[in-house]
Amino acid sequence: MPTHSVFNQVPPLAGYNPADYPVIADVLAQAGARGALAELHEVGALAGSDAVIELGDLAEAHHPVLKTHDRYGNRIDEVVYDPSYHQLMRYATGFGLHGSPWSEDRPNAHLIRAAKMLIWGQADPGHLCPISMTYAVIPALRTTPDLARHYEPGLTAKEYDPGLRAPLSKRALIAGMSMTEKQGGSDVRANTTTAVRQSDGTYRITGHKWFTSAPMSDLFLTLAQSDAGVTCFLVPRVLPDGTRNAFSLQRLKDKLGNRSNASSEVEYDNTVGFLVGEEGRGVPTIIEMVNMTRLDCTLATGTLMRVGVQQAVHHAAHRKAFGNYLADQPLMQNVLADLAVEAEGATLAGLWLASLVDNSDERSRALRRIGLAVSKYYVCKRGPIHAAEALECLGGNGYVEESRMPRLYREAPLLSIWEGSGNVAALDMLRALAKQPDTLSVFFDEIEQASGSDHVRTALADLKSQFSDFDTLQYRARHVVGRMAQVLQGALLVRYGNPAVAEAFTRSRLGGEHGNVFGTLPTGIDTGTIIDRATPKVSA
Repeated sequence: MPTHSVFNQVPPLAGYNPADYPVIADVLAQAGARGALAELHEVGALAGSDAVIELGDLAEAHHPVLKTHDRYGNRIDEVVYDPSYHQLMRYATGFGLHGSPWSEDRPNAHLIRAAKMLIWGQADPGHLCPISMTYAVIPALRTTPDLARHYEPGLTAKEYDPGLRAPLSKRALIAGMSMTEKQGGSDVRANTTTAVRQSDGTYRITGHKWFTSAPMSDLFLTLAQSDAGVTCFLVPRVLPDGTRNAFSLQRLKDKLGNRSNASSEVEYDNTVGFLVGEEGRGVPTIIEMVNMTRLDCTLATGTLMRVGVQQAVHHAAHRKAFGNYLADQPLMQNVLADLAVEAEGATLAGLWLASLVDNSDERSRALRRIGLAVSKYYVCKRGPIHAAEALECLGGNGYVEESRMPRLYREAPLLSIWEGSGNVAALDMLRALAKQPDTLSVFFDEIEQASGSDHVRTALADLKSQFSDFDTLQYRARHVVGRMAQVLQGALLVRYGNPAVAEAFTRSRLGGEHGNVFGTLPTGIDTGTIIDRATPKVSA
């Protein structure tokens, strides 16, 4: 119509490579892994392409569908995914984002994999759930060398071979985890599913599972009560002789986000399982898997933060309000820089944690144990409010589905809930300290390596004082764990990050010059440098 003229609208953010995110290149260069930048840019070129963006849209729009029976009434318990989901899985496994780092004889294999996850994660979060679980299952499976010997080659193969067939007959495998029950949730010791040992050494498992994601996976680590207590088992969907295991899908969850990924309720009825680890030691066995998926929760939140701030920066650079571009207005610069600082701190923490997986020494294991607990709690807690602020930068345009910003907003809370919600993650840090009190001193020693920063040094001293009263520590756990994560991020940014970002983070988060919302950085911050680092480099 002649009265309808479209102007002052922002062009879509396209034609950029998400691997061009400075903090990723900085960390890899410092680790001596600069040679991996070419393959990271290969991942990024695909992740930022129109074709893969469309795949993500299709996977989000066309939810998995449960088929419990075939046309004749036979029970089949299969989930039908949109073809876009399978294509995303092919790409992800081809990039080695699942189990490949465990079999690669190269330095920094887990760090490089984490960087790829940060880049590829923007394509579609849902399909990365089975990718993450496949990555995480291997440390737990290695507690039982015989099982690892049989299944690890399939779990690390850079292929995708969907369909329910005998695992050892397939070119590649995907693994999942089946832990929680209706009455327990994170309290897996309250599980009622039982396991009875058979004469052939296998177990028969009977019970229910309340939240089992990616149910078309080939293998599942599951927990059940044996005579010795909570025990971990490997449950294949298809038995070695090619017959279906008893694995009945009752329904799929109607979730807030993560929609391309099917999450199901499962009934076990005399289901065959193979013992993993020691009988009665199921929780310590499966915690090896949980810790790795917690790492991926942190990385995924970093991805959502990067995507959100890049969309916000792009929007502000092209949108005018009150006579000027938003990007030129001081208050918007404060908001954008604050969002960018948060994203860089989360991303750096995730990469640092991944680098610790590459080291097998005792100090690295202790740092990873406590660093994962505090970072999973804090970074994932910050995700939803970061997504909300980034969405708000786009105004009403950010509130509509076509902007894809609501997808970030729906996805962010999952990462705080998955693998232990806020209280569970905070209390897990206290349990880690109770079992290994020396890990706290290792943590403090790591922070002290950034003692050249007055803000880090002062914050560390205050943090140490928080541990003088152990009687109230559980009550104060969220505050203490959150502060530990902030101090850790500040120290990492001082040691490895961009000086402008480090100054903004330490002055605002550690120095007390920050409000309760984004956009409250103190004056004198180099917002230009910070925003430039978050600006997507769009090709002409």
